[in-house]
Amino acid sequence: MAMTGILRPGHAQLRVLDLEQATRFYRDIMGLVETGRDGQGRVYFKCWDEHDHSSLILRQADGAGIDFIGFKVLNASTLDQLDKDIQAFGLKTERVPAGDLLETGERVRFVLPTGHVMELYAEKTQIGNGLPAVNPAPWAPDADRGMAPVRFDHCLLYGPNVMANKVLFMEVLGFHLVERILGPAEAGEPEIGLFFSCSHKTHDIAFVEYPEPGKLHHLSFRMPTWERVLRAGDIMGMNKVPIDIGPTRHGVTRGETIYAWDPSGNRFETFAGGYEPYPDSRTITWTFEGFPHGLDFPQGKLHDSFLTVVT
Repeated sequence: MAMTGILRPGHAQLRVLDLEQATRFYRDIMGLVETGRDGQGRVYFKCWDEHDHSSLILRQADGAGIDFIGFKVLNASTLDQLDKDIQAFGLKTERVPAGDLLETGERVRFVLPTGHVMELYAEKTQIGNGLPAVNPAPWAPDADRGMAPVRFDHCLLYGPNVMANKVLFMEVLGFHLVERILGPAEAGEPEIGLFFSCSHKTHDIAFVEYPEPGKLHHLSFRMPTWERVLRAGDIMGMNKVPIDIGPTRHGVTRGETIYAWDPSGNRFETFAGGYEPYPDSRTITWTFEGFPHGLDFPQGKLHDSFLTVVT
C-alpha cells in the first residue's frame, strides 16, 4: 500500500507527577531508550526499534494526562496542504517552530473536537535503532532491557463530539474507520467508539465518547509477540506495577494485551497481534451487547476501571 499523507503516530507528550520517578520507570522498567533532555526539563525517549529521535516526551506537572499527540507526515508540502485543509474544515491551526521539541521540525498544531491537542510534522532527526543498515542482526542490545517494546503504536483518547472527529479524520486527514462500537439501542445506537487507521494497522488512534474533553485513556506500546506481552507482565509483577486488565485478548482489533498504570497514574498498554486491514476493508461493528467480548474476549467482561479511569 502506498504511504502518503499522514504516515504514522510519531510522538506523545505525557504529564507526570514526579519526573525522575517517571524517567526511571520508562527507561528501566518499560525499557525505552532515553535520547535527550531539553531546556524546559522535558525528557525524551524512543522504543529500541524506532529510528526517529523520540516518540515519548515526559513533562513534570501537577496532574497526569496527555499534552498532545503528534503524527508524522510524508513531507513539507504535505504538511502545508494539511494545514490549509484543517483550516478549511474550520479549525484554527498554529505553527510551532522547529526546535521547540528536540530534533523535530516545524509542527502544525490544532485542537480536535474532542478537546485533544494534535499536531503534524514532517521532519525528525533519525538516530537509528542501534543496528547497522548493512547486514544487521535481528535485534539490538536495548531489545532485552525491561519490557522493550518495539514502537509507540497507538493511543486511545476520551472526549465529547467523537462524531465530529470522525468527519475530520476521514474527510480531511485521510484515515479510514476500521472498527466502531455502538451505544445502547434505547439511545439509538450512536457510535461511541471509533478506531481509525492511516496505515494497515487495526488502529493508529481511537476515540471514545466521554463528557470531559482532552482525556487520555492509554498509550500503547507494540510488542513483537504474545510471548513478549506475557514477559512484560512478568516484569510488571516483579516491579509491582499496578495492572488494570490482562493478560487477555480483545475482540476489538483481536489484540493481545495487558493494561497497567505508570507511577503517575497514566494508563499504558503492552500490545501485540491484531490483523492488517486495508483502506477498502469493511468496517467491523461491535454492538453495545457484544462489547464485553470486544473488550475482554475470554471473559466477556466489562471492567469498571477500564471504562471510567482516565487522566
